[in-house]
Amino acid sequence: MGYTLEQISQVVGGMLTKVVDADITQIAPPLLADEHTLALALGEEEIENLSKTKAKAALVPLGVNIDGFTTIEVERPRLAMMKLLHMFYKEPETETGIHPTAVVHETAKIGQNVSIGPNVVISHHAEIGDNTKIMANSYIGGGAKIGKNCFFHAGVNISDRVQIGNDVILHHGVALGADGFSFVTENPDNIEQARKDGAILEENVTQKIFKIPSIGSVVIGNNVEIGANTTIDRGTIENTTIGDDTKIDDQVMIGHNCRIGKGCMIVSQVGIAGSCVIGDRVVIAGQAGLADHISVGNDSIIAAKAGVSKSFPEKSIVVGIPAVPRKEFIRQLKTMKDADELVRKFKKYEPLLSSFEEENEKV
Repeated sequence: MGYTLEQISQVVGGMLTKVVDADITQIAPPLLADEHTLALALGEEEIENLSKTKAKAALVPLGVNIDGFTTIEVERPRLAMMKLLHMFYKEPETETGIHPTAVVHETAKIGQNVSIGPNVVISHHAEIGDNTKIMANSYIGGGAKIGKNCFFHAGVNISDRVQIGNDVILHHGVALGADGFSFVTENPDNIEQARKDGAILEENVTQKIFKIPSIGSVVIGNNVEIGANTTIDRGTIENTTIGDDTKIDDQVMIGHNCRIGKGCMIVSQVGIAGSCVIGDRVVIAGQAGLADHISVGNDSIIAAKAGVSKSFPEKSIVVGIPAVPRKEFIRQLKTMKDADELVRKFKKYEPLLSSFEEENEKV
């Protein structure tokens, strides 16, 4: 499908400076573009590459006007790119109805215009909302409730009694509702000793570990997206919850009893231990780790690879291992730099100090 420059400009809310006509069938960086491509020149390097492009038109930031070249200027280039990608994006192909190889329990309730792909299993008393699409090799547990307009990619696993809202996207290999990693020992174990005494005082060579079952579930809000191979454990007694509009990247682990707020962004390989409370609009960057039973207030940012071992209030920006407020982290870096300078000076004057000490000893 092709679009005119006028159509594209209207969709992205841009200002069109038209030099030539072009039938746009795709979008690409300038160096990969041809005459039917809208070149995306969102940064300085891409703007410079427009001199080498075969494209006839480009999307550029507001204020970038190139003589003799057709441009669509936008105030927020990344937002405009999102709108363009929705224009050109094609969802994986699905067919309405139940594939012959799918297994759907007779007590399950299937809404209208639902697509259930090959080898999908829908267990007893599960409910699937209207217009939801479940792709091949997925499993929906007993009593699970799936909302309307959801899209589950291949290989999704939903355990019993999990509740999922409307307009939810689950990518390949997502697992919702596994038992929490929750155990107890008959006598105080090494962790309990270390927390109490700051040391491990006894050897518990015969210690037996008992599993604590999880009878809670997982509740996912509306308009949530969860990336490939992410796992969210069910609660021990209460539910693990994910708020509306939250976006979770690939390979994230969220432990039992956690409560994640609305509009959060959780980036790849984050690990959140059990019983954490995350406020609304919190950003947790890649490979950050959160200890159990801590809270993070609304509108906070946790930097990449931060090791969060205590709670932080709203609007915090935390960095480092162990994580501290950003200002404190910068102060620590400055202190380390100052210490390095002091060591350098000490080494420079160390011979004089040694000589002074020797003279004093003689006296």
